[in-house]
Amino acid sequence: QTHAAGAEAEVDFADLWIVLAGVKTKVFLFTLRLSYSGKAIHRAYATASQEAFLDGHRYAFEQLGGIPTRHIRYDNLKAAVSRVLMGRTRVESERWVTFRSHYGFDVFYCRPGVDGAHEKGGVEGEGGRFRRTHTVPMPKVDSIADLNAYFARCDVKDDHRRIGQRSNTVGDDFAVEQALLRPLPGEAFETGIVL
Repeated sequence: QTHAAGAEAEVDFADLWIVLAGVKTKVFLFTLRLSYSGKAIHRAYATASQEAFLDGHRYAFEQLGGIPTRHIRYDNLKAAVSRVLMGRTRVESERWVTFRSHYGFDVFYCRPGVDGAHEKGGVEGEGGRFRRTHTVPMPKVDSIADLNAYFARCDVKDDHRRIGQRSNTVGDDFAVEQALLRPLPGEAFETGIVL
């Protein structure tokens, strides 16, 4: 596959086991990966809730300094999709539509099941690579904030790696791509909910 710089990204959540304050704990790893450069942003959350899903996007966009111009690929995460219809048509949650409108990006929903597994293979592979590289053995942290500070350092370190047989590093390709991303809106979206 080939992807235009700044145009596309893929998102996924994955389970991740850590040692949190001395207790083995499952957390959820949010990953947003740019398709052209392979630059990825990772963030851990206690749940895979819609609030975490939206916050992961906001954090990633801020770290990247922009938003892909074409679309972002997803499977059918409950945080975004209320119901799968025929083909690629989905009933999306109202809050997700509001969030997407605020940041001005389109979505590409992968087909359900095995048929759609290859449609966002970049982020699927990235999640496994990141976990094998940076979370084996299990990280021992006092808080999820400490874990996310570690992940931010890992993301910077990964800018120096090469994907496959590419001559450029991830960071080299991202330097080209970053200038082509859509600018961030003037205000950040509030991802929390008021109860």
